[in-house]
Amino acid sequence: MSSGIGASVKRKEDKRFTTGKGKYTDDVRNDNQAYAAFVRSPHAHARVKGIDTSAAMAMDGVIDVLNGQQLTGDGIGNIICGWAITSKDGSPMNMGAWSALATEKVRYVGDAVAVVIAETQALARIAAEAVDVDYEELPVAASVLTSMKDGAPQIHENAPGNQIYDWELGDEAAADAGLASATHITSLDLTNNRLSPNPMEPRSAVAKYDDAEDHYTLYTTSQNPHVARLVLSAFYNVAPEHKLRVIAPDVGGGFGAKIYIYPEEITCLWASMKTNRSVKWTSDRSEAFITDAHGRDHVTSAKMGFDDAGKIVGFKVDTIANIGAYMSLFSSSVPTYLYAPLLSGQYNIQNIHCNVRTYYTNTVPVDAYRGAGRPEATYLVERMMETAAREMGMDPAELRRRNFIQEFPHQTPVLMQYDAGDFPKILEMAQETADVAGFPARRAEAEARGKLRGIGYSTFIEACGLAPSKAAGSLGAGVGLWESAEVRVNPVGSIEILTGSHSHGQGHETTFAQVVADRFGVPIENVQIVHGDTDKVQFGMGTYGSRSGPVGMSAVAKALDKVEAKVRKIAAHALEASEDDIVIEGGEVKVAGTDKSMAWHEVGLAAYIAHNLPEGMEPGLKESAFFDPVNFSFPSGAFICEVEVDPDTGTTEIVQFTSADDFGTIINPMIVEGQVHGGVTQGIGQALLEQVVYDEDGQLLNGSYMDYTMPRAADVPSFHVQHHETPSPNNPLGVKGCGEAGAIGSPPAVINAITDAIGTNDLAMPATPQAVWRAIQAGAKSVAAE
Repeated sequence: MSSGIGASVKRKEDKRFTTGKGKYTDDVRNDNQAYAAFVRSPHAHARVKGIDTSAAMAMDGVIDVLNGQQLTGDGIGNIICGWAITSKDGSPMNMGAWSALATEKVRYVGDAVAVVIAETQALARIAAEAVDVDYEELPVAASVLTSMKDGAPQIHENAPGNQIYDWELGDEAAADAGLASATHITSLDLTNNRLSPNPMEPRSAVAKYDDAEDHYTLYTTSQNPHVARLVLSAFYNVAPEHKLRVIAPDVGGGFGAKIYIYPEEITCLWASMKTNRSVKWTSDRSEAFITDAHGRDHVTSAKMGFDDAGKIVGFKVDTIANIGAYMSLFSSSVPTYLYAPLLSGQYNIQNIHCNVRTYYTNTVPVDAYRGAGRPEATYLVERMMETAAREMGMDPAELRRRNFIQEFPHQTPVLMQYDAGDFPKILEMAQETADVAGFPARRAEAEARGKLRGIGYSTFIEACGLAPSKAAGSLGAGVGLWESAEVRVNPVGSIEILTGSHSHGQGHETTFAQVVADRFGVPIENVQIVHGDTDKVQFGMGTYGSRSGPVGMSAVAKALDKVEAKVRKIAAHALEASEDDIVIEGGEVKVAGTDKSMAWHEVGLAAYIAHNLPEGMEPGLKESAFFDPVNFSFPSGAFICEVEVDPDTGTTEIVQFTSADDFGTIINPMIVEGQVHGGVTQGIGQALLEQVVYDEDGQLLNGSYMDYTMPRAADVPSFHVQHHETPSPNNPLGVKGCGEAGAIGSPPAVINAITDAIGTNDLAMPATPQAVWRAIQAGAKSVAAE
């Protein structure tokens, strides 16, 4: 059985996971280890007038209680936002100061003001409760619509009116002209609900300071350990880069929430130095709800204009985005460059304009969450398309077909140049699998049972692999967006791949090994993937934005090219043949058309023994490469959701969900299918169940699994997943990325299906039974009034 590209190989890493032998940050046990618990504000907005630590310090086993004044006094810097956005008037964004431990003011419930270091975790938490903080409560702006009002509480002094920036993309005059020429205009006001990421593994940090070497080690739940080390040293002044090692071992899910450096990692490293103890902190679920970066939270008004033929002639979008109390690492880019450039969707729209205003609120900071900007854009575009089709009395699939981009590459008016795709084909595949032709009969059958049946479409395109470093830099990114790899062929022929990408559930240890096996014909068991340790792996940019395939694997492919070139030279010299005649396959290096060959391990041994190498060749067989993408990659797809609604209770059952995707070259179909399943499930969670809710005082009302509803197996059907491969021309493997697609395309498909079933478009996410029931009642009253 093949184990190369395209084979459904079982994941290598699952043996240790399924046998309970994975090693996560919370499994780390250092000598002389102490434990941290944070003293967090119970108020959404308050001045810190004083901190009394005497009761905590009097407890036996409490090592120290440290506060923000001490932290900043030691020169620890403020948390940064890594992407600079410029307002449309040319002014820079208003970034408020964020200290890892608040000093003068707290700005959301959960903002930390002190940390207790104790001999046990239980004691640290008890002592944290004993710290007495004197707060002066301040007025609260808990929603973006409150925050932007005149006279709203000022959250950061350098952000008048709480506005961070007022940004635009596209040609407003052209969009206005297009709308003016339209024979039909669809208008929608939408909210993209705020979400909590909830990865299976809570965040954790274990810091260890070695006073003899003046060296720091941090074990952390990170998606990008090298970037963590960079910002901890260069911006937060915790330690010089060469004196800091960051290790991200097994990580149980990230979904964007583990991209960032949070206050806890900074504080634990600093506290380890202050106490000369290893310091460990692990979040519990309640803490995660008030500390992990939230996602989404947009309020949008939009207009889309169509001509007589149903072609889109203008699209104008106004979005207000909630950033929370502070600007996190990617927070500024999510509602701008990860959002507005995808507003063209799969459609040939010549005139687009988007205006985005962002505001601070007294809530948990908001940043990238699976899809990051792309789900928000897709939800808007696909709700607009479905609504427009209904208003114009058109088949929603036909309206999409009339507007699909047919030729590639395609330059949109909002920055993106799409590389390759076949949108009509993907939609056709989805319709056939979903048996759209048979839907009327299924609807009639459901009606006979007293149920409402609906069908909803969503087509999507996303930008993966982020962008060329030069382009990203010109748009305000603080780092390059390349990736690195090193290939080491050992003397016995085994191969180590060192990658700057990081796996937190995506199956890199299998898929990266498949790329190597495909190239050299070696068993994937002979390939080891090394990642997540800044002392072992050369600098890398980590994993987010579905970049591991198009960027991380591409760096591996480049390094493999170099290894292959050297292997050919060694074999040609040893076998007295031309390099052009050397063939590598089946674990052998052969001379084409002859019986001359060397086993793969013999070539590795020859490279290191170095007794018979070509003149001037260095011994060894190790090569490295960096890959900087020339463009994004653009996965796309079509989702069709079919639902059944109980009109008496508003309960929605998803009876069928079909996805047809184009992820370019697929390395492992089984892993890709798993990624789609997970993404779609998260999207269904947003559509039907999930929403972070604050009251007007900034108190989180659903900060546990008793109140925040996560999707379960019973909430989703067995998915129909299929693929159509259009390889990307912008990377050597033709891959496009797949990890976020399901979460991007599924929410509008679900809501479009429900609104089709109940006959009213006035339904917001999450479409809980209560929300659906109310929409049905409101629709019935509206019909009666007419």
